[in-house]
Amino acid sequence: LKDIPSTWRVMSPTSSYSMLALLLLVAPLPSADAFLLQDTTTRTSAADLRRKSCLEMSKLSDLPKGINPFEKGVSKSLDVQADFRERAKHAVDAAIRDGVKKMELEFPPLLGGDQSKSQFDDFDNIQELDKNKDWTMLFAPMFLGKEEEYGNGKTWLVFPDLKECELARAEWAGSRYQTATFTDIQTATNHLAGDGSYDAPWGSNLVSGVSKLMGGSDGDAGLLGDQNALDTLVEGENSPATLTLVIQPGNGGPVEDWVNVEKMSDANPDTTTIIVNGALDKVRGGYYPAVFFPKLAQTVDRFYKTFESVFYLKPISDKGVYGWIYRQYPEDWQVVLQTRQSDGKGGMFIEDTVVYTSEERPEYNDAVAKLVRANAEMARAAS
Repeated sequence: LKDIPSTWRVMSPTSSYSMLALLLLVAPLPSADAFLLQDTTTRTSAADLRRKSCLEMSKLSDLPKGINPFEKGVSKSLDVQADFRERAKHAVDAAIRDGVKKMELEFPPLLGGDQSKSQFDDFDNIQELDKNKDWTMLFAPMFLGKEEEYGNGKTWLVFPDLKECELARAEWAGSRYQTATFTDIQTATNHLAGDGSYDAPWGSNLVSGVSKLMGGSDGDAGLLGDQNALDTLVEGENSPATLTLVIQPGNGGPVEDWVNVEKMSDANPDTTTIIVNGALDKVRGGYYPAVFFPKLAQTVDRFYKTFESVFYLKPISDKGVYGWIYRQYPEDWQVVLQTRQSDGKGGMFIEDTVVYTSEERPEYNDAVAKLVRANAEMARAAS
């Protein structure tokens, strides 16, 4: 790797701009097919490309620590999710200042801690949902510094169903968590868009009817959850919300969740809506055929393609090559290659190399192709 300009590698936040300027002057010029691939509409000299790359990289955030697939022990020793929340909070704050109202947070919720799991481990939807619930419960209080805006129930925690709301209410009983409004997609949709507007999943009405029948004179038997876990939504008090955090809608649950989230947002356009790990790539990417899911298909262009991915961290891999698609608002998108390198003393270290940046989100297959190509180029340069 001695021939790869060091200015093309991810610099730590403590790297000085003076050092960057010095490297710009002394580093050898890269070849035209350099490892960092930047979209351009005009022909650019190798020198211009190098300078542009260095300037861009000086504005990009490093990858979070402890997420590489080579050192699982490191992930287990770090609070990776706390780092994610800090980065997400900075990104959300920047987006709010810019007037963005619809945001997406997408990241691996199981990374970090004693039970850390990556995309290569076995896990189920319940584990994911539990982690996303806990992550959001810890994320919401980070906005309480502005009590008038986000306190007094003005931050809504919208759970995918009543049972999840009940569990969160019981597990996070502290006053700093109870300051938020606890609700679910069904209740929020009917409140905001009008009674009866909620699109119910197939079979849910049957289960609800059985629950009420079993409850008899005592009311609902609670098969779907305890109604007492829901906060009452009152116009002029906790409604409309300033901030709505929607926890894992649709992903692993009914597709109607995504349809209902659009109704909630459209009925309250001044509220900032943040979807936490809602698998919007599946919705936007046509995973659900329009012929079978026509209502969902109608939401894609008019709603879900308008979301800003303010914190996005997705693992990609192919042919033994590993990396990430990463973006933290308002920065550009990055494709980052992770490789194991020798330290020359018998040890190893992990190197993060930005191989592509763009203002637009890279397609998954394109990102993988760029990752594989850059890895091959680096291997040739090192040989």
